[in-house]
Amino acid sequence: MEGVPEPHTGWTFLTNHARVLAVIADNHTARIRDIAARCRLTERAVQKIISDLEQDGYLSHRREGRGNTYRIEPGKVLRHPAEAGLTVASLLSLLIQDEVTRVRQPEPEPHGD
Repeated sequence: MEGVPEPHTGWTFLTNHARVLAVIADNHTARIRDIAARCRLTERAVQKIISDLEQDGYLSHRREGRGNTYRIEPGKVLRHPAEAGLTVASLLSLLIQDEVTRVRQPEPEPHGD
């Protein structure tokens, strides 16, 4: 079925909520379709995640024409007690910095044996 991302098996370091938030931080006018493709999620999953983030005050949106412009609350503290005191801004600074580094790094040369 076209448009449905390939499923991922196993555990990951980041939650889908963090991934969606990072994509929105990178592009405040990203369409749900684009967020879903970049996060390898379904559009329905992204809609649910955005709803969760808005309900808890991490994110809001404003309708502009046929699209949305999202606003992230950078000072909002992360939810888990183990991250007490860490803000959304601190999380996103790590994720976005990594994304910039990953995009700019050249692919390693294959070693001929």
